[in-house]
Amino acid sequence: MPVTPQQLIQWKQQQRSIAVLTAWDYAIASILDRAGIDAILVGDSMAMVALGHDTTLPLTLDEVIHHAKAVRRGVKEALLIVDLPFLTYQEGVQQAMHSAGRILKETGAGAVKLEGGYPAMSETVLRLVQAGIPVMGHVGLTPQSVRQTGFRQQGRSTEAGEKILSEAIALEQAGAFSIVLEHIPSDLAQTITERLTIPTIGIGAGVY
Repeated sequence: MPVTPQQLIQWKQQQRSIAVLTAWDYAIASILDRAGIDAILVGDSMAMVALGHDTTLPLTLDEVIHHAKAVRRGVKEALLIVDLPFLTYQEGVQQAMHSAGRILKETGAGAVKLEGGYPAMSETVLRLVQAGIPVMGHVGLTPQSVRQTGFRQQGRSTEAGEKILSEAIALEQAGAFSIVLEHIPSDLAQTITERLTIPTIGIGAGVY
């Protein structure tokens, strides 16, 4: 049976490790799925790694959907999560609903991922979840904000760390089933992971 968002939450409660990897095409997705990876993310990092852009910002919703369809064909058991690209959800709930709806309807994905945890994003997550769309959050280094933050570690000061922690808590309260912690100090990642009841997935954030 395919992995579900609720299973990931149960595994966190059971202290079971969760493996998440990225794929942008059928071949890699098939390999990861057969290897038993729990969740596969069609990340907007494809803009840089697969399409040659300098940042993730140029990626379009149509491009993400195109690649996610290919990945879907290779995935039988893993939970398929698809990134919402830059400016396909930041304008408000209605835009986010439209973009996430397209992804789920056209690709067969099981969830979407979006970046940020400021109050407006928590409201967006809440509304998406209320509409039946599973959402993974993403805090710390958020590549779609690279023009503002750069590609550097986030949460190094006490104040910055507390802000990221509060964002993660707000996302969980809004109904996110999991949160990506990207490029933050290991001790901060540990604090967040221990505070939340939903799973955290680290990218350059230590072993937590």
